[in-house]
Amino acid sequence: MSDRLDGEKSEKVAWRAPRWLRGPRPETVPGLVGTAGVVVGLLNLVAGIFPRFRYSRVHAVAEVLPGAVSPLAVSASLVVGILLLLLAHGLKRRKRRAWGAAVALLPFGIAAQLVYRHSVFGAVLSLALLVFLLWHRREFAALPDPRSRWKAVANLVVLGSAGFGIGMVIVSSHPHKIVGSPSFWERAEHVLWGLVGFEGPVSYTNGVDYTVGYSLGALGLLTAATTAYLAFRPEHPAARLTDEDEQRLRELLARHGGRDSLGYFALRRDKGAVFSPSGKAAVCYRVISGVMLASGDPIGDVEAWPGAIERFMEEARAHSWTPAVTGCSETGGQVWTRETGMDALELGDEAIVDVADFTLSGRAMRNVRQMVKRIERNGYETRVRRVRDLEPEELERIQKAANAWRDTDTERGFSMALGRIDAEADGDAVIATAHLAPAEGEDAGPYGDLKAMQHFVPWGRDGISLELMRRDRGADPGMNELLIVAALQAAPDLGIKQVSLNFAVFRSSLERGEKLGAGPVLRGWRAMLIFLSRWYQIESLYKFNDKFQPRWEPRFVVFRNSRDIPRIGLAALQAEGYLELGLPRALRRRNAPEPRPCAHEEQSVPAAGALEKVA
Repeated sequence: MSDRLDGEKSEKVAWRAPRWLRGPRPETVPGLVGTAGVVVGLLNLVAGIFPRFRYSRVHAVAEVLPGAVSPLAVSASLVVGILLLLLAHGLKRRKRRAWGAAVALLPFGIAAQLVYRHSVFGAVLSLALLVFLLWHRREFAALPDPRSRWKAVANLVVLGSAGFGIGMVIVSSHPHKIVGSPSFWERAEHVLWGLVGFEGPVSYTNGVDYTVGYSLGALGLLTAATTAYLAFRPEHPAARLTDEDEQRLRELLARHGGRDSLGYFALRRDKGAVFSPSGKAAVCYRVISGVMLASGDPIGDVEAWPGAIERFMEEARAHSWTPAVTGCSETGGQVWTRETGMDALELGDEAIVDVADFTLSGRAMRNVRQMVKRIERNGYETRVRRVRDLEPEELERIQKAANAWRDTDTERGFSMALGRIDAEADGDAVIATAHLAPAEGEDAGPYGDLKAMQHFVPWGRDGISLELMRRDRGADPGMNELLIVAALQAAPDLGIKQVSLNFAVFRSSLERGEKLGAGPVLRGWRAMLIFLSRWYQIESLYKFNDKFQPRWEPRFVVFRNSRDIPRIGLAALQAEGYLELGLPRALRRRNAPEPRPCAHEEQSVPAAGALEKVA
């Protein structure tokens, strides 16, 4: 520091080194290290697969990069290259274990430089990176993600397939050393035997090609070692709702549940919960593909929301997850953006019907009125009751019917689906059923006269939110309209004043895009939404909801950076059951907290589930 006299005042001016002397900013270190791992890993892989490439000018760069190995250590080059590629993503996400694995791996690169190539320069650079990682160890403090032992099976399949493919390339890249012209199947057999440490049917001019043998053996050993590690490492449970958390959430919903129609869906068993320091508010979430996805508004007192949001963000930072919120209200979006600095985008609108204003009279309700009257003339009758009022035998029959009538094998719903029909846990929920007595001489079927059902969860003391609707495929069209009208007409006797129906994604864009004077951009966006409706029923949701003349409440998605939107979108699609990545669902059921026999599914028209209400 230096002192400077300015009149009668003196102040100390701190000297700061130039930017290039201070090194990279701490927040950029993980990204730089992860990118370097990808580059060096690819160079090592190519060097191990193609022997001549090891002597090219490109490999001369790899020789002096951290983690590069000697051309003579081909098998080590393959292993180090694959490991660096596997670790790169974890290093970018600041994962502590990825940092530890990289620190443990780099000494092998240093040894390879000194022992095989006698390259002091390359060893010094590898040592420099090791020191760099140790110096910035505080930047790699993220905790592990929730996981299951099924990842060991995925690792065996994926890494085993990659090892087989690389082995085929290695065997085929030495044609001048092979005796004769072995067929594809002979080479494949040679690779499979080589992965487990034995010689195959392919013969070489020098007897045994140790480069091929060591490379295949190293690939097989790497697959076996990583699979064993994933299978026997301590398991971290996925986010799920504990009995204590559920009880605390129910107490908050009893006091503040009327604020948000999505509040009751926080009681899904596959969600985790973080509470504010005072315990007066909570945020429920699920982690999918590195995205910490919250749904709806925080539960509880609005004044305590900032504390719960802060805990949510702390948890996301601790694990290096991408924070996001889907389906929050305008008030919730304002609090989220104010407290976190994140941004918000309007996702769509929720259809809410005020029971006091609902009527089947008038021209606007003509189509619904005619459809309901026609179905009633065909002999259908409806019943609307609280779940707790159902007889156990009837409830069991409804549960079985809901499972059997599910339109797809995929269980859908997250933000606006509960995933169960339970008289003990959710007795205040409402069931609407449609019945048709069989004609004389006809078989009543396994579910008696039951032809359709809808499930509504509580929304505070005087509201319900549509969660599930299913129908028999043989029932007349219009069952959904019939049961919604029946629920609205029976609502006053149940003390219900408002009913939340489906969620229409990008409703305002669809509405404005068809109006006179809409610009080319808005019309083009609407055309794209209609095109996507072939798979996700975006337009049909809007039109179905609009039949009941609801008021529309906007819902938002909250995100940290624009570049995170694609990742958040994929995570939301996975959460809602519209996109399956990784293991088949049958293999992942073991890790589910409990069976979800009645997760929301749509039949003839979409019902309410997060992206089911969204898509």
